[in-house]
Amino acid sequence: MPFKSFIQLLRPEQWAKNLFIFLPLFFSGQLLNVNLLLQCVVAFFAFSFMASSIYCFNDIYDVEVDRQHPKKCKRPIASGKISVITAYAVMTVCFALSLSILFLFGGAEKFSLMGLIVFYFVMNIAYCVKLKRYAIVDVIVISIGFVLRILVGGTATGIWLSEWIIIMTFLLALFLAFAKRRDDVVLYQNTGVSPRKNTNRYNLDFMNQVMTVVSTVTVIAYIMYTLSPDVIERFHSRNIYITAIFVLVGIIRYLQITIVDLKSGSPTTILLKDRFIQFCIAGWIVSFLIIIYL
Repeated sequence: MPFKSFIQLLRPEQWAKNLFIFLPLFFSGQLLNVNLLLQCVVAFFAFSFMASSIYCFNDIYDVEVDRQHPKKCKRPIASGKISVITAYAVMTVCFALSLSILFLFGGAEKFSLMGLIVFYFVMNIAYCVKLKRYAIVDVIVISIGFVLRILVGGTATGIWLSEWIIIMTFLLALFLAFAKRRDDVVLYQNTGVSPRKNTNRYNLDFMNQVMTVVSTVTVIAYIMYTLSPDVIERFHSRNIYITAIFVLVGIIRYLQITIVDLKSGSPTTILLKDRFIQFCIAGWIVSFLIIIYL
């Protein structure tokens, strides 16, 4: 099995999504606490290996559909570079490695973390087999997955999660998921190939309206968060509203990528390659670093 194909199967570039695990630690002002940071690192790798095991199963289950897709046909299993049996073996190793990391290094909350991550695994297996066939349900499941990431981060560090971080994570994930589904609709209209069984339950008019609603609610919720008296008191600063600029501009840029450039198929790729988005994220992070840690 070629090493490159093995890496493609695991999709380590998708591990960037799991950085959400560090958000509770970051917002708590304890990012420099070495012990808590190490617990987050352990949770990050455990979650990432579990996610890779799910990617393996997804590629196994969707192999025939992927072979009809103009891009997914290049995936290791669909292209024949990795056999189904080998993929199952890799999936099992990743699953075992994830739980082993938590059991050995997960600390006092290792069993709670194992429960959350196993729930994430079961939910995504159900998604691969059945739930992704249902429009709207599919993006809700994806969004719940991101909420589980911050729950893992909070559990690993013992940090209480506010309702704001849960709401904002869910809304942002919902927005990105709908943008990705819109890309599927565009592909279906241009090629006649349906990337998913529920693609015919979406169309561009519906997707544009949904993205408008979700992006608007996301921005309004974030502004409400920055102006909340509880949040201002917690951070001892009235300048949190400044960070809303980066959120608003970042969402507008993502809408441009989605609607004008038609390149919203992979949020991770956008994150890793689009300089404008990277600038917005960096500005947002630096703003909070200054507010929280200086």
